[in-house]
Amino acid sequence: MRIAILADIHGNLPALEAALAHVAELKIDRLVVAGDMVVGAPDSAACWARVRALGCPVLRGNHERYVFDFDTPRARPEWASERFGPVRWAAGQFSAAERAELAALPATLRLPEAPGVLFVHGSPRNDRDLVFPYTPDAELAEKFGGAGERLVVRAHNHYCGVRDWSGGRIVTVGSVGLPLDGTPRAQFTVIERTMADGDAWRIEHHSVPYDVVAALRRFRESGYLEAAGPMAELYRREVETAAFHVMPFLTFLREAPGAGTLPLAEALARHDAQRG
Repeated sequence: MRIAILADIHGNLPALEAALAHVAELKIDRLVVAGDMVVGAPDSAACWARVRALGCPVLRGNHERYVFDFDTPRARPEWASERFGPVRWAAGQFSAAERAELAALPATLRLPEAPGVLFVHGSPRNDRDLVFPYTPDAELAEKFGGAGERLVVRAHNHYCGVRDWSGGRIVTVGSVGLPLDGTPRAQFTVIERTMADGDAWRIEHHSVPYDVVAALRRFRESGYLEAAGPMAELYRREVETAAFHVMPFLTFLREAPGAGTLPLAEALARHDAQRG
């Protein structure tokens, strides 16, 4: 049994197509998409349409939640701000019926052909929990201790990794469209179990090249940069460099004196000047 897990596509259609082309060569028995198909690069709706056409199990991530809750009573007040321009852009690509499809996606997944494996986006308890190599076991127990499975396959961190702990093994599958490990390639993971393996699963992390130039071109030709503002520019930088730009800027807004009161374009210019 070989299962490919793709996640964190984030509107990057060229990266998704490259990952799917590589998956097609791997003799996969099952494909799972573990959330965050939307928000980041410009083509959220196209990525969702491509994934939906695959007919495979799909989980929702935190960015699907941002899109289907946008402009509803469940939306947080700050979502109306300029900082959420990319979410506004993505939500505008979906009809009410399509947003309802995203809302109906499950948060967790168990497959009969993969006993002992739980698929989530962040953790079993929510879609935003993070896992690091240095995360204490006690914190992992809070996030994953409720799962009965010894193997949890997850996304959300935007890099590939395996973390063993007293409760079992946590596999982070990497990001197709927005990797943040310094390598601008489409990442995904394959887990495999054979008769000889018993209950154990082998882990294969994959990283494949894609047309980054085409993905970057979409930021301009789609009108996304102009419509979604400085946060879209930061996502463009993340696609180009596979490095963190959004979170450092948000930290700057919180911590630099007066930065949080500036228009976002002015704050970004100040941030860039300080970084040199």
